[in-house]
Amino acid sequence: MSAWLLKDQGGITVSISGLFIAVIFKVSRDSTGRLSVLLHNCQLSINSVKVKLNGGSSWIYSFLSGYIEEPIHTKLDKYLCLNIKYKIQMMDAQLRKHKVLSQIDAFAQIDYSLVSSPAVFKSHINLDLKGTVYPVGNHTDPPFVPAPFALPDQGDSMLYLGVSSYFLKSASLAYYRAGAFNITISEELATSFNLNTALCKDFVPEIALSYVAACPVLLKLMATSPPAVSLNADRCILQISGSVEVFAVLPNSTTHYLFTGNLTASTRANLTITKQKLIISLLLKRLQFSLLHSTLGSSEMSPVENFLSYALQSAVIPVINDKLGKGFPLLNLAHATLTGPVIKIKKGHLVISTDVHYKHEEGGDEDLHSHS
Repeated sequence: MSAWLLKDQGGITVSISGLFIAVIFKVSRDSTGRLSVLLHNCQLSINSVKVKLNGGSSWIYSFLSGYIEEPIHTKLDKYLCLNIKYKIQMMDAQLRKHKVLSQIDAFAQIDYSLVSSPAVFKSHINLDLKGTVYPVGNHTDPPFVPAPFALPDQGDSMLYLGVSSYFLKSASLAYYRAGAFNITISEELATSFNLNTALCKDFVPEIALSYVAACPVLLKLMATSPPAVSLNADRCILQISGSVEVFAVLPNSTTHYLFTGNLTASTRANLTITKQKLIISLLLKRLQFSLLHSTLGSSEMSPVENFLSYALQSAVIPVINDKLGKGFPLLNLAHATLTGPVIKIKKGHLVISTDVHYKHEEGGDEDLHSHS
């Protein structure tokens, strides 16, 4: 403190007693399917504000403390609830910028909009999200509806995310409509995967005997229906039905037709979470094949199935897994990442339990842990 009569320095201690504040805010779904937060009521009461001046010659002007206490009390009464309202409005503005449509890749998008207002309980909040995968540019809803399911009544993790088979079925339909399951194993890929007529001697000798030099084998696969997805205890099965055409690529780059048929491939899907994305990788378990037309004469089906099974395992499934490796983005939590996620496969749905690591914008970070 400095004035023409005296010059001094010291500290000030402000004590607030009997502070009571009650804030009620409403969470709901807005017209765009985003989460909205609105201040409903703010009540504040303060019993007393005491000011103590410390150090220096504070005893000289301590009588002024009474004149300081009242303005502080008035300012708190007037502005504390206003500040809380402003902060909630800022939070709501940020939520309105949140993207509910998440791009997966060139083929598909996920709609994570709310389908209803959040349900708020004493210990947790439930958010019911749409979770529909659409082909890019075509948001026609699938011709099926999600079956209801319940999340486990547990509190060991901060976040429980339920993913119904509807999500995976809509993804299967979206990729089918986008033509993502129509795959051609080209000459370049066949050479890369060592898929050639010489290899066929172990499966279909007629093919190997028809060519003096080893020629790359070209496959054209087309899905005839969306792959069927089923979730059971600890198991996710994807069944792909389609047709296949097989050609040999001659040295002059022309193709020689070998055979055509229908196939059904049963695959097991392994599910993992990496960088907040659900990653699916397929493993071929069983193949059924029926021959429609062939230049091989009366070949037995078993050797042809064995050859196609090898071709799918060595060339086709890796191509599909490369596409699936981009992953399905999970909820976009601002400045937060999932830590230690665990996937459990139930009948008709998945349950992902995880904690959350939050990072401040300023650069600091904070681990958030749940406590039972």
